Amino acid sequence: MDFRPCIDIHNGKVKQIVGSSLEDDGNRAKENFVSRQDAAFYADFYKKDGIRGGHVILLNAVDSEYYEATRQQAFLALRTYPGGLQAGGGIRAENAEEFLAAGASHVIVTSYVFSQGKIHYANLQKLVHTVGKEHLVLDLSCRKREDAYYIVTDRWQKFTEEKITPELLDYLMGYADEFLVHAVDVEGKASGIEEPLAKMLGDWAKIPVTYAGGVGSFADLAALERAGKGRLHVTIGSALDLFGGTMPYRKVLDFLSHRNEPDAVKQG
Repeated sequence: MDFRPCIDIHNGKVKQIVGSSLEDDGNRAKENFVSRQDAAFYADFYKKDGIRGGHVILLNAVDSEYYEATRQQAFLALRTYPGGLQAGGGIRAENAEEFLAAGASHVIVTSYVFSQGKIHYANLQKLVHTVGKEHLVLDLSCRKREDAYYIVTDRWQKFTEEKITPELLDYLMGYADEFLVHAVDVEGKASGIEEPLAKMLGDWAKIPVTYAGGVGSFADLAALERAGKGRLHVTIGSALDLFGGTMPYRKVLDFLSHRNEPDAVKQG
């Protein structure tokens, strides 16, 4: 289980927010942390430690008055650590290459592929044709409804009809190099992980999968390792001391580096 860092950018600033609180109307969100440092600071921090595969997420909609400031911060991070970070948020076939040219190793896509309740295969195929499967991460961020986890889009506010199942993962892996899965109902709350979701993803784990959401303690980290069978990568946001939390970054790296993970899916 590897640590995958994050740099979330909202209204032109590096932040940690409660994911389910994000609203395009008024560019509002419940904030856990607002950094005084720019995105390049965090990118350089991760670069010095040689931690790859983290994600830079643009949290403003493309029509937001803040989008350009957010985009410029994202580009600062990508140029600081070329090849070391992935980029997501408003990615489409028309702009994906800009992020790769700025230094992103992969682009992360949700709403362009999952919208109006379904998968838009034409858009998915267009992305693969534009950037290549090897540069594409599908964001399968989800919320629980009844007894299943459904992919959500549009700042995680809208449910699609697509359930996350092993069968869906089997199909989508033909189009993507990795999956990123935010457990949206616990995202930014540091209140514990979604164990059933982690177990499903860990049981599958045929390509790299990064889990994000709810890790607030080393007990949560251990629970994720058990549920995911050591096969998942992990992102920690609000709980990390870099973002005002209580989990020391160095201790997180030490904790994960000492875990026995013979079955883990390694990042490529």
